[in-house]
Amino acid sequence: MSNKDWEELEEAYKKWEEMVKDLPECTLPSFSTISNIPVKKVYTPLDIKNFDYLRDLGFPGEYPFTRGIRHTMYRGRLWTMRQFSGFGTAEDTNKRFKFLLSHGETGLSVAFDYPTLLGRDSDDPMARGEVGVCGVAISSLRDMEILFDGIPLDTVSTSMTINGPAAVIWAFYLLTGEKQGVPFYKLRGTIQNDILKEYIAQKSYIFPPEPSLRIIVDIMEFASKEVPKWNTISISGYHIREAGSTAVQELAFTLMDGFTYVEEGIKRGLDVDTFAPRLSFFFNAHLDFFEEIAKFRAARRIWAREMKNRYGAKKKESLLLRFHTQTAGCSLTAQQPENNIIRTAYEALAAVLGGTQSLHTNSMDEAWALPTEKAVLIALRTQQILAYEIGVTNVIDPLGGSYYVEYLTNKLEEEAYRYFEKIEKMGGMVAAIKAGFPQREIAEAAYRYQKEIEEKKRIIVGVNEFVLENEKIEIPLLKIDPEVERRQIERLHKLRRERDNIVCERKLKELKMAARSNENIMYPILECARVYCTLGEIINALKEVFGEYKEEAFF
Repeated sequence: MSNKDWEELEEAYKKWEEMVKDLPECTLPSFSTISNIPVKKVYTPLDIKNFDYLRDLGFPGEYPFTRGIRHTMYRGRLWTMRQFSGFGTAEDTNKRFKFLLSHGETGLSVAFDYPTLLGRDSDDPMARGEVGVCGVAISSLRDMEILFDGIPLDTVSTSMTINGPAAVIWAFYLLTGEKQGVPFYKLRGTIQNDILKEYIAQKSYIFPPEPSLRIIVDIMEFASKEVPKWNTISISGYHIREAGSTAVQELAFTLMDGFTYVEEGIKRGLDVDTFAPRLSFFFNAHLDFFEEIAKFRAARRIWAREMKNRYGAKKKESLLLRFHTQTAGCSLTAQQPENNIIRTAYEALAAVLGGTQSLHTNSMDEAWALPTEKAVLIALRTQQILAYEIGVTNVIDPLGGSYYVEYLTNKLEEEAYRYFEKIEKMGGMVAAIKAGFPQREIAEAAYRYQKEIEEKKRIIVGVNEFVLENEKIEIPLLKIDPEVERRQIERLHKLRRERDNIVCERKLKELKMAARSNENIMYPILECARVYCTLGEIINALKEVFGEYKEEAFF
């Protein structure tokens, strides 16, 4: 546009603004995003005046990848449909996996119980009452073999949400594939393995940051040589968002975690192009539809630019921000749980319009319990209807060029860089975490959001408005049989009786020696797992060398 055209548009906009300024608006209590970015009545080219198509948007599959990482996006390949699943024993979850695969799921995603997440065996005194309750209990290679019994690992991609003990759980999976006759180089999948997010949000850490980062780089190095199709880290904003962050904070803290992992790999002497292509991301899809879409688009653009300019990546694959999305668990309500089906559908739509590579849709009953078969099937069908019935996959980035979406994408990017600058001044992400900076920022955002709900500045249907008096919840709920814990412990004790305990002790000593040296510890972990050392035994051996992390109180 010429200067004259801009002047005419500015004048026309001022006239329109003057005309509508006193007109009544609807009764919505707030016109701002969840990140508290004010939203104007209307957006025009004036809001993206410095917008350069090739620099800021480009074409799908081309730098800066704002419009998507693949040239044909969903016209060429749909996103992977996963349902995060795990409960009870390995047998219980194996049945659920087979149920989902038979109904059209295209990738598996494993939820582990809290003892497993903390690297504790099912018979650990601290595990009592928690075995199999919020995920599947996996204490050994034997459990992993049962979990994937009858599921050929050369044909399915598996994502595992595991962080502190990720190296051990991954070793169990690799050896399960090997026992099926599938070599490491053919296995596809992801381990979350994002320990920085644990210190910030989910808190299922084990070791202090420095040895934890060493293990992560060991995993990246091992995978680049032995398991080239595996995503070694799923850098996760999901749990940051579930802890109460805004979209801006999720974007900024997640990408800063990612930059930290890249820097650690480079410090080890690894070529960035050998490991960066196997880094992936995991984002939350929350309720603010357009803000979420803009967040995904901004994330791709920032990552591509920084990988190219800051870290000198040469391969196109190193510039691609590939991500899995899960709809927001924290947006689900215990009240009127059927409403969660609608919330999840809109959040899933935002993820697809934002260009996700993989998607999990939450079930309507998850504010109450782990999902029943009926609830999880509805959640899977939500994705399938989105993929096959409503035409959303026909056009790549259909909101590209929207004045509002492009403005919001730019704004989220701008706000993320403000956070980058603050964190870099603190000495980087590890230093910021130790100082409690991201933790405080998230706590303040969570408090502000909850206060807005309580003051009805944000309406949550069925919670603070449109409430049903004397509501009775009549949906069926999944209950974990207390016998699960007894059966799991019984199997673990049997394993210890039948294995060669002398060999196990020797392998655990070799692991400790490797941990004290500069040796890549994935190799001795695999040797421990191969002779059926348990998760807790392997982690306890590493604790003797690395110690345990204790978080300081910041509030």
